[in-house]
This record gives sequence, structure tokens and C-alpha cells, in this order.
Amino acid sequence: MEVLFLILNQPERLNELLEGFLDDGIGGATVLESTGMGRTLCDTTPIFGGLRNILQECRPNNLTIFTVLDSEDKKNKAIKRIHHVLGDLSKPNTGMYFVMPVSAASGLTESPEDATE
Repeated sequence: MEVLFLILNQPERLNELLEGFLDDGIGGATVLESTGMGRTLCDTTPIFGGLRNILQECRPNNLTIFTVLDSEDKKNKAIKRIHHVLGDLSKPNTGMYFVMPVSAASGLTESPEDATE
């Protein structure tokens, strides 16, 4: 098992992403509102914020999405879906993801396809 974390800088893409996850058999994602370091500095440091606004607008808050994936296939589908919805993540203001191993978990619900087996 692994957990995938996605920091989504385009909240307007959330529904498209989550619906795609469901289409791919990936359920149980959790969505949290989050704030990045740059936004926090823009809001709390007037000098930095002033310079930052001249160079680039401060980004609104992000969304952090995480989901536990129970197979390599689901992980690959989730990553493919992220790239399909968000495009090139190396471009500014798209987002970033990372995957980490899960050594133990409890309370996970089965996906609809697992429940029928």
C-alpha cells in the first residue's frame, strides 16, 4: 500500500480530478484546504508581499488531496490521471505530488469493484 499526496494549485480542477479518480476505480480521497509558504509570506510579511506582488501575484490557497492506493495499478492510474488533468507539473501554478509507503492502516473502505469479489 502507498499513499499519494497531491498539492493542487488549481482548485477549479478538483471535480475533474476526483471524477477521473472514480472512473479509474480510485476512491476514498481526502481533500484539505492548505496554504503554501509563499502565500503565508505574502500575507504576513508586508515588504516581501509588496515585492512578490510586483513580480508575481500571490497564489490563493491550495488543496491537498491524499488517497491510500492498494495496488501498483491504481498508483499508475492516479498518476496518469493527475498528468491528464493538470498537464505538465513542471510549469508554475499547477501542483506537485509525491507517493509514500504505508506500513499499516485500519478503517479503509473497499472500492466498489473490490466489494463484489
